[in-house]
Amino acid sequence: MNERTHTLSVVVPVYNGSASVGELVEALSNLPVPGGLEIVLVNDGSPDDSLAVCRALLATARVPITVVDHARNYGEHNAVMTGLRHARGRYVITMDDDLQNPPEEVLRILEHAQANDLDVVYTYYESKEHAAWRNLGSRFTNWCADLLLDKPRGLYLSSFRCMSAFVVGEIVRYEGPFPYVDGLLLQVTKRIGRIQVRHLPRAVGRSNYTLRRLIRLWMNMFLNFSVMPLRAATVVGLALSGLGALAGVVVVAEAIINETPAGWASLMAATLVVSGVQLVMLGMIGEYLGRLFLTVNRKPQGTVRTVYRSEESPS
Repeated sequence: MNERTHTLSVVVPVYNGSASVGELVEALSNLPVPGGLEIVLVNDGSPDDSLAVCRALLATARVPITVVDHARNYGEHNAVMTGLRHARGRYVITMDDDLQNPPEEVLRILEHAQANDLDVVYTYYESKEHAAWRNLGSRFTNWCADLLLDKPRGLYLSSFRCMSAFVVGEIVRYEGPFPYVDGLLLQVTKRIGRIQVRHLPRAVGRSNYTLRRLIRLWMNMFLNFSVMPLRAATVVGLALSGLGALAGVVVVAEAIINETPAGWASLMAATLVVSGVQLVMLGMIGEYLGRLFLTVNRKPQGTVRTVYRSEESPS
């Protein structure tokens, strides 16, 4: 466990963030955090020159900075987990590198967590400055989280969040290859609060989240932190079995009354529907088994190539 030498650590996963990460670090460095602030930048296999920009920041750092370089791209939540393992603050705030979360809100979130003795503080927005499809995807993900996870109703799961060292120490025990930070947090504590913050339009570039990445993240939540899909499959199977039994009774009755049962088209349609549902169930079970296989075979959550620190030589 890292020695907690600062009041606050800010963990920032960096991917194609070379144009914005310098401004973000400069703004965070100006924050008057009692007890000290450190910044942890995790370069998640960026194809641009983000690593070079992050390393250049070490030479001019006015606060302790740690730069962690992933050997390849693993995804935001994997990068956050790596950053949490290198954070040394008594509280840790995670935020994106795109400047859509104003750095000055960091102090408000920290003070809210300290004043109310909360383990986790989530942020929420009056309006989100994302594309319509991205906002729709976020709402769908939060709706699914209400159903699948033990999440307080109405709590918005934002990547701009504050965690105490206690919950950080607990969730980094998870070493599986498919982390979902919010699912881990909800398993650890119920002392969760929220605070409204501003959300700004993206200053440079475009979102790194594609539809494919959002689906992968949703699958991590859907399959790795809930057995509800398997239970739903059982319920659907029982419902179809009951429907099939009822249809059998109808067919027998029709055969007795009309002698020749009709309905070849309806029979084929029912067969196709049932077969399709069975294939979906088998695919879902196969996905569970595949993820279990990869976890047992210790697929890495994230591979760190190098760690650089502003106050010491690279390791």
